[in-house]
Amino acid sequence: MKRTQAVPTIAHASLGDEQLVELAMAGDGGAFRTIMQHNNRRVYRIARGILGDHAEAEDATQDTYLKAFQNLSQFRGDSSLATWLTRIAINEALGRKRKRRSLVDLDHLDSIDEQGKARVLIFPGSGNSNPEAEATRAEIRRLLETALDELPEGFRVVFVMRDIEQMSTEETAEQLHLVPETVKTRLHRARRLLREALQEKLGSALQDTYEFDGARCERMTETVLARLRAAMPNAECERPPRSRA
Repeated sequence: MKRTQAVPTIAHASLGDEQLVELAMAGDGGAFRTIMQHNNRRVYRIARGILGDHAEAEDATQDTYLKAFQNLSQFRGDSSLATWLTRIAINEALGRKRKRRSLVDLDHLDSIDEQGKARVLIFPGSGNSNPEAEATRAEIRRLLETALDELPEGFRVVFVMRDIEQMSTEETAEQLHLVPETVKTRLHRARRLLREALQEKLGSALQDTYEFDGARCERMTETVLARLRAAMPNAECERPPRSRA
């Protein structure tokens, strides 16, 4: 009986860009999956930063990959695969903005009156399974997303690329066809607008921080009075009225 030779398993996650592209061009499903897993967060966040809409950003992310995978032969390896995909994602998102006929002229953003509103992209959780901590984190994330999505587009996408995706000033400038100084200026303004928006949204919540009234206040008061009575029997510490049976 003839034995079938086992096909060696490919460890896609350990491969470099050019190897993954070569395998993907040969139709290797694992290579496609790995490319997407490595770049999903960046591609989605940048699309969301430009479009300001979750559903449309997801559609743009899918179309980015479809266009990339259909044109893998154009990837020359001069830049990283992530950079190549980022450029496709930016073009896809901007194309969708143009179709909506509401594209903000990026050349005019520097003169915008600094009254920007601020909706953030999805930040990963810490893995903490505490339900209360998760609920708090989800609410903070919601406030951040609301604040970021309301920023002017040119400020928002720079903030996403620099502060969220940790891209360098130079790479961000190259991808957006800006000079580095413009990137720095927009990032500074985006941070200020975001901070102002969050201060406004969180203002009322901050007033309730370390809340200590109601039952907590009453319990603490009675505890202290009880300890005073024990320590100073002759002190006139008012006792709470006894409930009548």
